Amino acid sequence: MAEQEITTRRETKPSVREEMRAQARYLTPAVDIFETDEHLVLVADIPGVEDAGLDIELEKGVLTIKGEIKLASRGQLLFHEFSADNYYRQFQLPRHLDTEKASAKLNNGVLTLTIPKYEAAKPRRIEIRH
Repeated sequence: MAEQEITTRRETKPSVREEMRAQARYLTPAVDIFETDEHLVLVADIPGVEDAGLDIELEKGVLTIKGEIKLASRGQLLFHEFSADNYYRQFQLPRHLDTEKASAKLNNGVLTLTIPKYEAAKPRRIEIRH
C-alpha cells in the first residue's frame, strides 16, 4: 500500500463570531479511517442521526459530513440539561480516490463510508516472463 496522508479539518471550538453567524454548535464525531488495496473506509460515530438528517458532500477533494439530531417532542419543555448539538466534520481526501463511486451506510448511529481507489492507484503484480 502506498503511504497515505489524510488531512482533517477539526472544528473543535467555534469562535464567537462563527457561532453567532451559524446560530448552532457542532460536535466533532469520532472517526476511524481504514485503507485497503481496493478502497478507503471511513467509520464515524454519529448517534442520534437518522438517514434524513445526514448530509455527506464531496466537493473539490473535500469530504464534509453533517448530521442533524432530531429530538422527539414529548410536550412542553420546562427544564433541560441535555443539548442535542449537530455533527460536523471535514476531511481533505487524497486524489487517487474515485469519489464518483463512493457509497455510504448508516446503521444504529454508525456511518460507514466506502470510497474505492482508481484502478491506476491500486497495487498490481507484474508477472515475470521467461
